[in-house]
This record gives sequence, structure tokens and C-alpha cells, in this order.
Amino acid sequence: MDQPSPSLMTPLERLPGVGTARARRLEPLGIVTVRDALVHFPRDYRDFSGAHALDALVEGEHASVAGTVADVRQRTTAHGRSMLTVLVEGQGGSMRGVWFNMPFMAKKFAAGMKVVFAGMPKRAGRAWEMTHPEVRFCASGEDTTQGEFLPIYDLTDGARQSDVRLAAQAALAHAGDILEESFPEEWLAAKNLMSIREAMREVHFPTSVDTMEAAKRRFIYQELLMLQVALRLHRARQQGRKAAAPLVVDARLDGRIRARLPFSLTPDQDAVIAEIAADIAKPEPMNRLLQGDVGSGKTVVAVYAMLAAVGCGHQAALMAPTELLARQHFTTLETLLSGQRANVELLVGGQTQAQRRAALERIAAGESQIVIGTQALVSGAVPFKSLGMVVIDEQHRFGVVQRATLQEGQTEPHVLVMTATPIPRTIAHAVYGDLDQSTIRQGPAGRQPVRTYRVLPGQEDSWWEHFRVKLREGRQGYVVVPAVDDSKRGLATVASAFEELANGPLEAFRLSLVHGRLKTAEKQAIMDDFRAGKLDVLVCTSVIEVGIDVPNATVMTILDAESFGLSQLHQLRGRVARGAVAGICGAVTPAGDAPHPRIDAFVASTDGFALAEQDFALRGPGELVGAKQSGKLDLYLADLIKHPDLVAEARRDALDLLARDPALADPALARLRKVVLDRWEESLGLGHVG
Repeated sequence: MDQPSPSLMTPLERLPGVGTARARRLEPLGIVTVRDALVHFPRDYRDFSGAHALDALVEGEHASVAGTVADVRQRTTAHGRSMLTVLVEGQGGSMRGVWFNMPFMAKKFAAGMKVVFAGMPKRAGRAWEMTHPEVRFCASGEDTTQGEFLPIYDLTDGARQSDVRLAAQAALAHAGDILEESFPEEWLAAKNLMSIREAMREVHFPTSVDTMEAAKRRFIYQELLMLQVALRLHRARQQGRKAAAPLVVDARLDGRIRARLPFSLTPDQDAVIAEIAADIAKPEPMNRLLQGDVGSGKTVVAVYAMLAAVGCGHQAALMAPTELLARQHFTTLETLLSGQRANVELLVGGQTQAQRRAALERIAAGESQIVIGTQALVSGAVPFKSLGMVVIDEQHRFGVVQRATLQEGQTEPHVLVMTATPIPRTIAHAVYGDLDQSTIRQGPAGRQPVRTYRVLPGQEDSWWEHFRVKLREGRQGYVVVPAVDDSKRGLATVASAFEELANGPLEAFRLSLVHGRLKTAEKQAIMDDFRAGKLDVLVCTSVIEVGIDVPNATVMTILDAESFGLSQLHQLRGRVARGAVAGICGAVTPAGDAPHPRIDAFVASTDGFALAEQDFALRGPGELVGAKQSGKLDLYLADLIKHPDLVAEARRDALDLLARDPALADPALARLRKVVLDRWEESLGLGHVG
């Protein structure tokens, strides 16, 4: 077969050393072309260099030893365990690899095979041994001198590490010399970045710790910079494509809005409102993220922003992630604005066709000034007469790509997005680089903290007595369970918990259950009864996590609490922090001798911002920046938690670059611009930038 001309789009099966069978095993990983193999970066490295001489080993220090298999033996020990011993002869002597109760390993070895053992060596008499060492089986044709570290890749069923390594080797041999540099030479020098050709070789087959770290740093920085540039270009396109209606909040309008609010604003709320007022007075659209802990008063700020739009002759829309939360907002605003001239409209899926048709007619005529609903509000199907303000509640449920679809109408509304899940600063900069950011830290006066306890096995009876005492005092409560149906993990379910409580510790009280699979009307009826005091306890799933506001509900039990994320636990706890009476929350967990860092942090702190930092450190940012919540914001190598300094550096450099060259028109930046557009054009709509 003729050697194909170097190209990143060459199919791997055409490369020497790969072949059709190996290429097919790589397809489920998305590795089909040379480019695919190059950007499937290692997730880790193992020292499988085999560089350690057997006569220079140190007991207890990790080592890798290369050699040839001389003998393979299996036997049964006196205690009945199977024992496999593989003798390897190498530089400076020999070593035994030992495996217990793993007889299947014997089939992997044969005399004369070249292998590398990696692990902790120990003396066994006069010989060296490694127990259950990691093994590198040197495939035919695999270059065993590629460096000190063996790359470890993510795999799927059927693919082997050697398949991906050989594909990377073949791809580098085929196209490593034609890779185009994204950065100008002076940029590489100023940022001390490795060139792309050198970095691509070193990231796959590093020759030292230093070169490995330098290669990773180059690609992590590039990835973060490109993301920041893309987000800022998206923002510039959204702001520059159409003019927004300036909403000027003068002293008279400000006074009218504040007069409608039933309480005074906190200094933090005043500061955020000042930022919003300055934004919306401009002829370009506001794009602002408002972060605030549970119960900090974000909804009041949103009401102010919407009333500002109404006061200036326009309409406002509030988008919630669930119909339950949309109805909660509708009830709150109807009560807050009763007797006022701002008509509030609800637009949700549970309405009849006649109700929806009538609502759409009122919206089109401008009779409905504030419209509350779910994501369908901004799909283009709702005929607003003059939409001036969009508020998105629980922003983390939607994400950057969904935000990109908001301004697709004939007019450009101002946009305020809110989240009660505080986001660490580096994450916010990376994921919400297209938004200005405001924060409310200080809660309204009179709000009481929630006392949180861990309930261990043997303490349940005393906890439920405490729970009953609060109910007898006239309070209401929640019992939160992790599952709707029976779970293989043995977690509590809504039905089982309801039955046990109704026939046990809470039999004297009025209980109902709520979960996501109930019909909307049924859920709403139960919530209305709970809000009206006709029910004492809701047994529920995390469907009540956000937005549910029942001030008299001040006690909560979370069953199998260890199955929830830390931020989710904090959100759930926020349901009993809605009034002037201190809330109480009990986290029921298994035996106390097992480590539960999330539960320990949850019990120790009620600071949502501090807990968010711990939550991201514990579980990483996957849920925040994965496809579900951020619209294909996949990152190859960058870790927003592990690389905060590079996130900050990339953000600064992107802002500086676009301040000097907003359209990346400099010919020296042509390659960088192309890489940004290739990666993000489709998802962020960057096609018209520049």
C-alpha cells in the first residue's frame, strides 16, 4: 500500500502499523483520522520506561523494570490460594512478578515475551519481587524507547492501550511535521510555550517530567484561551448585531418600583440593582450573571429588573427550569404585584390549548407585561409585542449554548441570568466568560440560619422525636429521598419512605408525596395544599430543590444523604431557610466509621460559596461544564479546578487580545482565529464574527 500524503484527515487504517482491525477497535472512541488520534490526549502517565537496573533498585521506591520472560509458573499455596510467578531477566539480574488468585493472568505471558513491570519492589530472600505489578506488554512494532512515561488513555470495550499508543505513534510519524502553529512566534516566546509540533510529541510520549508538564501546559493554556476568545466573540456578536431598547430608570421610576416591594433592599441588592440599571440604560443588550446563595434575595432583584422594563413601556419574561418553579414564581409575583398595573401571565405546558391561545393573544397585544414560563418562552414561538427583559432562573440548568439562542427574535432583550448554586470564581470565568457577573452575599434581615445535624444509625428514633416536636409546634417539614423507584444501591424511595413514615414515626400527621413523575396538575395541587397548611409533611425527591418557598416549613430530613452532591444538599436545605424561624436539617447517613467528606462539610457550614468550592474540589466540574448543562463545552485537557492560574491567565490574555484586535483581523492571528471558529463556530454561532 502506498504511503498516503501527510494530512490530518487521513484515515488511520491507511497508516503503517495500524491496519483495519485496530482502526475498527478505535472507532467507538471517536478515533478515526490522524487528527482524532492526536487530540485523544493521555489522561495519565505511568513510568514504564524500564530504565531501572535490577542491581540498583531501592525497596519501597516505585520502579519500572524491562526484561524478557524466562519462566511462567502456577501453583496453589498452603492456604489454598492460586499463585502465579513470572520470572523476568533484565539489566543487572532478574525479578519475579507475583499474582495471587489471578490464574487467568498466566495466559498473558509466554517465554521470550518482552515486558515491563512497574510497581514497588521488595526483597524476597536474595531475589527481587513485585506483587501484582502493572505490566506493559510490548506489542509487535511498538516503539519501547519513546520516553520515560507511558501514556494511559481513556478506552472503551474492545480497545487496548497499545491500540491507542500505536495510533498516536503512527499519526505523529505521518503528520507530526505538518501541524500548524496557532500562536505567533512572539506569543510563544512571551508566554514560554512549547511549539505545537514539539508539544504534540511530548504530550503523547514525554521524554522527561519537565517536557511532559510543558507540553500539557501549552495545550491547557491554548484550550482555555480559545474558549475565552470564543465566549467574548459570542458576546460581541450578540451585543453588536442588534441594538437593545435603552431602559432608563430615573429617580421617579426607581421610587415607584421600590414602593411596590414589601421590604427594604439590602446593600448587596442595591449594589446589584445599580449595576443592572447602568447596563440596561445602554443601547446594547445587558448580559449579566447574578449569583446568590439560597435565600439571598435574587428574586427581588429580578422583579426590579422586570418592573424597570415594564415601566419603560416594554415586556419582561422570566424563564424557570421546571413548570413547578414557574408556577411558584407566578404565585409570588401575582401576590407581590396585586392591585398594580403590571399584568402577570403564566405560560406552561400544563395549560389547555384554549388557555394557551388566549395567553399568546394577550402577550402579542402587549396586555401581559410580565410572562412567566419554562424554556419554551424564548423558543421564538411566543409573539411578544416588545420584549425588553429576559430573566433566566437557575442559570446552571441551561448553559452557554442555550444562552446563544435567546437573542434570535426581532428585538434584542436585556438578559439577566441567575443561579443559587454559587460557582467558584475560576469556573465562572471559564464557563460564563460571555457574561458580566454580580454577586449577592448578604441575605435579607431576619433570615435565620439552618442548624444541620448528621443522623447516624441508632439515632433515628431520637431524630424523629425531634422532628415530631417541631410539627406539634405548628411547623411543616420535608422528608427528601434520593430515588423514585427501587434502586440497585438500596436507596430509599418515595413510596417506601412514605409507607414507613405514615405507619411509623409520622403516623399522627398529614403526609403527601411529590416527585417528578407526577402529572403537573397533581404536583401543583399537592404543593398548593402544603403551602396552605393542609399538609404537615411532604415526602419528596429533589424536585423541591429550587424555588419552593413555604416559610412555615422549617424542618427537613434527608434520607441516604451521602447519595446527593454537596451543592444539591445545600440547595435542599435552603427550603427550610425561608422565614424568620430557624430551620433544622438532619442528614441521615450509614455507619459513622465510613468517611463522608461531603456530609462533614455540609454539617459544618451553611456558606454556599464555601461549599461550592469544596463541592467542585470533591467531584470536579463535570456537571457544570459537561454537555448536559453547558452545551457541548467539552474540554480535552483543561481542568477548571486544577488549573485556576491558567484559567485566570487565559482570561486576561483573551481580554487584552480582543481589546487590541476585536475581530482578530491581524494576519498573524489568522491561524488562531481559524482554530477558534473551527472549535466553537457551530455551538456559539460565531460565523459572522469579523
